[in-house]
Amino acid sequence: MTTERLRAPLLIGGLTGLALLVGAALPLAPASAEEGGQRLPEAAMTAREKPGLRTATFAGGCFWGVQGVFQHVKGVKNAVSGYAGGTRASARYEEVGTGRTGHAEAVQVTYDPAVVRYDELLQIFFSVALDPTEVDRQGPDTGPQYRSALFPADAEQAAVAKAYIAQLDGAKIFSKPVATRIESGAFYPAEGYHQDYMTLHPTNSYIAVNDAPKLRDLKALFPERANAQPVLVGRPPA
Repeated sequence: MTTERLRAPLLIGGLTGLALLVGAALPLAPASAEEGGQRLPEAAMTAREKPGLRTATFAGGCFWGVQGVFQHVKGVKNAVSGYAGGTRASARYEEVGTGRTGHAEAVQVTYDPAVVRYDELLQIFFSVALDPTEVDRQGPDTGPQYRSALFPADAEQAAVAKAYIAQLDGAKIFSKPVATRIESGAFYPAEGYHQDYMTLHPTNSYIAVNDAPKLRDLKALFPERANAQPVLVGRPPA
């Protein structure tokens, strides 16, 4: 049974005592690289995006932390936790948790390229949101549903993503090759109780140990791109 599935009781009303026990038992392994985040080089290939809002989908382990990071990035208008890579029929938390649906836990980001481009979002993602050398896991969570993957919205995003991964590998920044896959597939929003989870549950042990460091890294390494207040699914911007 994975850590992610052990977290499910935290979300069910009336099981507070059980939730506390489960939370206390969670592994205390970091979800990102052992050394923490690092500010990676800017992408050599710049995304050439037309004016207007765009979307991009990122998978990097548990979606709580990835969503929490992007919700604090300037230029991001919305960041929704969900599932990508499988079918609509199987886009349900319990099914995805089996690792047999083809889905990855993912976050779809709506952003303004006049403020932050896709290549800049990639730089942030690889710098602070995950360990991109992990295969089918992040920190304490294991299985293909926790793989690192990008789901480009178009050929431009696919080209920029491919070039940036090759750039990182070519520079030998990591001790192992980047394991992030470039995939195709529709995105399906996750259940409401998964949205804004980092903001709503900051004292949850999983969040405190595995995800809060990602947000601290964002603010420390990209202060010019970090917003103090998150853009929440439950409270969209005016």
